[in-house]
Amino acid sequence: MNFERIKEKLNILADAAKYDVSCSSSGSNRKNKDKGLGNASNGICHSYSEDGRCISLLKILLTNHCIYDCAYCVTRKSNDVKRAAFKIQEVVDLTINFYRRNYIEGLFLSSGIFKNADYTMERLIAVAKKLREEENFNGYIHLKSIPGASDELMYEAGLYADRLSVNIEIPTISGLKLLAPDKKHEDFAKPMRKVKDEILRYQEEKKRIKSIQAYAPAGQSTQMIVGATGESDKDVMYSATHFYKKFHMKRVYYSGYVPVSHDSRLPSIGTQVPMLRENRLYQTDWLLRFYGFAVNEILNDEHPNLDMDVDPKLGWALRNLQYFPVDINKADKSLLARIPGVGISSVHKIVNARKFRKLDWDHLKKMGVALNRAKYFIHCDSRYWERRDLDAERIKGMILSTSYGKFRGQYSNQLSLFN
Repeated sequence: MNFERIKEKLNILADAAKYDVSCSSSGSNRKNKDKGLGNASNGICHSYSEDGRCISLLKILLTNHCIYDCAYCVTRKSNDVKRAAFKIQEVVDLTINFYRRNYIEGLFLSSGIFKNADYTMERLIAVAKKLREEENFNGYIHLKSIPGASDELMYEAGLYADRLSVNIEIPTISGLKLLAPDKKHEDFAKPMRKVKDEILRYQEEKKRIKSIQAYAPAGQSTQMIVGATGESDKDVMYSATHFYKKFHMKRVYYSGYVPVSHDSRLPSIGTQVPMLRENRLYQTDWLLRFYGFAVNEILNDEHPNLDMDVDPKLGWALRNLQYFPVDINKADKSLLARIPGVGISSVHKIVNARKFRKLDWDHLKKMGVALNRAKYFIHCDSRYWERRDLDAERIKGMILSTSYGKFRGQYSNQLSLFN
């Protein structure tokens, strides 16, 4: 084996894979069997880079050669970058060797498209199949589904991978036509639909046949590039909601556009999407999935973009003061969950604790409620803060000034360590 050449390939293809953030490795319960390697249990250990991206998996492309010329992609065929391609056995050997050295917990494998979709998907599957059947590897495997791949290959992929994902790439169909005219929206939807149908079929058959082979036990996910085509946050979240409902996605990931070329169809070099916008989109996603919000409550024609100053739940509350103040000792769970500064864990604590006594500010603080935000939207069995003469702008200003003051105090304390 030419170790220097393998190292060179790894540097090229790991760097090319960094733009894909949909590498979560949770949700699988694949167990070790026959004294094999690995155990892809729920809650697999991760490490993270400074910008929050997961680096616990061996995250590489099979190749960065590609037949497409998508304007937003660093591996597009017209881009002047160094190209490389792994052999199937090379990826298998890297995965096993890295796992034995405790560098990784599993494999995240994607690829540029060379020759055609089916040829590329066959090679991805071959890696996973060799790991499972020849190396007895039971660790986590996430395979990227290639847009346009056949139903037969998508079925086979799910037999070896814990999670499958197709990156929708651009949130809107019009944006995809502009930046990737060679691709069709249906090419993305087709493998998603097949995976969803097979997961549902597996779940039904599992009720009758306990020993049936698992199919993509960690489900499927997708990723959207944000900010490449000027779409609003409303466009992004309406698209995400569509994929959650229609294709039963486990996760939708949001990746701020990173300028990679001087293409006139793209934002200019130096206008990278702020990390804060990604953060606000993830917060909104969380509210939709776990807090009972509908997307049109947070984003609509009147408010097409998220407020960068405050989180989306606080933004909604400030626009809907008619629902507040909420009586902590009487409100139902759904309303408690909409109070800024009150998380789902605190909601459960409140509901359980108020069975035994009326709750006051001290109780809420001990439960982890962020009173610096919540106090403007609630009342309880205390009276030392009961001002109700504040409008939305004044409440927002007071919360921001408190938050800034807290940050400034922490910053001053840190500086004092060096004095």
